[in-house]
Amino acid sequence: MSEPVFEVDESGEELTRADTAQSAELSPAEKAATREEHARLAEGALVRADELVAGYVPGVNILRGCDFYLQEGELVGIIGPNGAGKSTLLKTLFGLIPVRSGSVTLRGENITSAPAHRLVSLGVGYVPQNNNVFPSLSIEENMQMGVYLRPKTFKDRFDYVAELFPMLGERRRIKAGSLSGGERQMVAMGRALMMDPSVLLLDEPSAGLSPAYQDEVFIRCRRINATGVSIIMVEQNARRCLQICDRGYVLDQGRNAYTATGESLMHDPKVIELYLGTLAKAY
Repeated sequence: MSEPVFEVDESGEELTRADTAQSAELSPAEKAATREEHARLAEGALVRADELVAGYVPGVNILRGCDFYLQEGELVGIIGPNGAGKSTLLKTLFGLIPVRSGSVTLRGENITSAPAHRLVSLGVGYVPQNNNVFPSLSIEENMQMGVYLRPKTFKDRFDYVAELFPMLGERRRIKAGSLSGGERQMVAMGRALMMDPSVLLLDEPSAGLSPAYQDEVFIRCRRINATGVSIIMVEQNARRCLQICDRGYVLDQGRNAYTATGESLMHDPKVIELYLGTLAKAY
């Protein structure tokens, strides 16, 4: 049997010819999702997660070595099949799910499994998919709950939020429980913005909404991002998400399988075939 042929990579480690051949077959989006490229591209990131292993039940891991980063000013979308770990990643970043190994940093500071109130005080806002408003409270009272750590800033922050979402100002006395799904989503996003976050985590913001309200939510996300808020968005509407995001991740089985610009992922043959389906092909 012939001996394997070795090459040496930039770090000085030996690679077999099979290893280098496999690397050469990776698409740019696949290569960018590798551990080596993540370590290089995530340097100096606003939010960074490395080799996250996490799950809801002891002994069952949903995230299995997941890497992620968000640069200042980015809107990053996370897509993938059901059960891939998209919402789990978001909740893990916000400290809602125990991290069994790996780390999360914000501006270089370790925030792994930090409690939610600390993350809010550090400038991280989170909008869950379900049960994201106080239905018995008015819109204005929901906004007050959003700024409970800094009550003196309420007027200025509410004015800012009402400029982004005029409906919140116009109907401020209305009970949130009487609003439509799309209107509730605006209340939830507005409340998260009351603390003037630098990072906003959105879990399925368009879920269950009519097509018109879905478009409204995506337009508002871009507008929020344009004000300087960096956004991480988990979305099942993969095509629309990739249209508006600066960069996207495709998660599969608890790991990041692809990352590239939204435009590149929309036209990546492997991503289309495996994850986007006929809707993206028709785009």
